[in-house]
Amino acid sequence: MAGAGENLGPEPFSSIPPEQQEELKAALRKGNLEAVASKTREVLGNLDKVGLNIAVTGIAGSGKSSFVNAMHGLDDGDKDTASTGVTETTFKPACFPHSQNPNVIIWDLPGIGTPTLRADTYLQQMQFDRYDFFIIISCTRFTEYDIKLAREIQGLGKRFYFVRAKVDQDLDNERRLYDQSGCLKKPSASRPPQYDEAVILKNIRDNCNGNLETGGMDFQQVFLVSNWYINEYDFPRLQETLLHELPSHKRLTFLRSLSNLSKETLKEKKNYLMDQVWLKSLASLGASVVPVPGFATERSAVLLVTSLKLYCQDFGLDKDSLDGIARRTNKPIEELRAVIKSPLAHEITEDLVIKLLSEAVGGAVNYALVFKNILPIACPVIGSAVSGTVSYNTTYTLLEGFLNDVADDATRVLEKASK
Repeated sequence: MAGAGENLGPEPFSSIPPEQQEELKAALRKGNLEAVASKTREVLGNLDKVGLNIAVTGIAGSGKSSFVNAMHGLDDGDKDTASTGVTETTFKPACFPHSQNPNVIIWDLPGIGTPTLRADTYLQQMQFDRYDFFIIISCTRFTEYDIKLAREIQGLGKRFYFVRAKVDQDLDNERRLYDQSGCLKKPSASRPPQYDEAVILKNIRDNCNGNLETGGMDFQQVFLVSNWYINEYDFPRLQETLLHELPSHKRLTFLRSLSNLSKETLKEKKNYLMDQVWLKSLASLGASVVPVPGFATERSAVLLVTSLKLYCQDFGLDKDSLDGIARRTNKPIEELRAVIKSPLAHEITEDLVIKLLSEAVGGAVNYALVFKNILPIACPVIGSAVSGTVSYNTTYTLLEGFLNDVADDATRVLEKASK
């Protein structure tokens, strides 16, 4: 197992808002372990409250509501999903918090272009300042209303993304023009003689880009998605783009809400969560030792139980998430459960944490590397004090090991579900 600090990124404070960074550094300089632990718990509590509001808009029938459901990893008709239909079903902003991460809220906005919802007043009516970014959806071509709205968003300094939905339907429609061997039934100068999905998708993308250029938009990425097959086409790339363009302190909030569509997503989750292991370990400092002498306080035990359960949920290792994967992939849940080696979220108890802590005793931690990487501002006194604290050592070892285990399990589940 790697020593503490070996997995830290170059800026371990980057996920913490600047003002809280300074407060934590000030506590570290003073050298009081209990104060450091208290301030760290406060920082962690604030990080757990970081909100993210995503606006989804477009004309009626473009697939907005289904897209909202897909972003939450839900199928249309599941509990707490956005209403869908062939006519406009949204007449005012509808709020849909993520079922496991309610700090992430997707807002299904009414379709623009009606007499009461004009592009020049739409953002004010929809409370523009509420949202972190906008997703503009179309299932055909982007209209003048979409382009006007994009200009308004751009002028007010927020990000927006063009999403072309229902590409699976376009591919199905094209496929009907070809026979079972993939040959075009009737010759056409506008279509290749052999069915070629890549060519069709390129034509859709080129058409959207040409449409936007005609409307006077500078070059914009257009993401081609299916709300039913979220692991295909540009859906994973869209999620990665949204993640990387968010402010650093909001990335983990968004990342924890994402479905595990790819190994890249799982790797991102693991890396971001690993950067917080040192914070959770600092939170274990400075108090009496119950129930494992020398290793954890009662408060620390609660923190660990909560952390391990959240790791399971973040990586889809809870009953609801596994049920959803099994349903979407038509895999028996027993097959998915069989590749999981770590406990599921509901199986994590304080007794299990005590057992894991006992196993973590003696785990090697390179404290010199820890303080070189994450606490360069800490004076030698606090560095020496923490390096002699068994609770930091064992907490770090436990969290790091468990996080590695659940990430590996999630990868195996993804591989099994993809077969």
